Amino acid sequence: MHIRDLTSANIGAATLLWHGSGLTRPWNPPEIDLQRALDGLTSTVLGAFDNDRLTGTVMVGHDGHRGWVYYLAVDESQRGTGLGRQLMSAAENWLREHGAVKIQLMIRSTNEAVLGFYEHLGYEDADIQVRSKRLT
Repeated sequence: MHIRDLTSANIGAATLLWHGSGLTRPWNPPEIDLQRALDGLTSTVLGAFDNDRLTGTVMVGHDGHRGWVYYLAVDESQRGTGLGRQLMSAAENWLREHGAVKIQLMIRSTNEAVLGFYEHLGYEDADIQVRSKRLT
């Protein structure tokens, strides 16, 4: 298993993984999110590969201070193997290397299954409320 930056050639495999993991929403095309992250100067998408097969992803980016994590996904056959932990460690390292001093992530309130995973990794409820507004 090795972790590296994805390329545009991996978009199909990544979006299949994201759909299978329940991370996508109909109003938010994941292909566009992925390409935007790959094209950005302060973001990327890391992928875990077992030989040539994509088995996990994590999108990372930062604003110069705070780093953000999105689209952490692990193929169902690899869950419970520590791959999610490895991807989060790779994301944290990427953000440190790019100058971020804090890392944040958002969990949908309907995704209770992952709360324990993040708590085990040391992530705490920041006691904040995130609000959003669609621009397009």
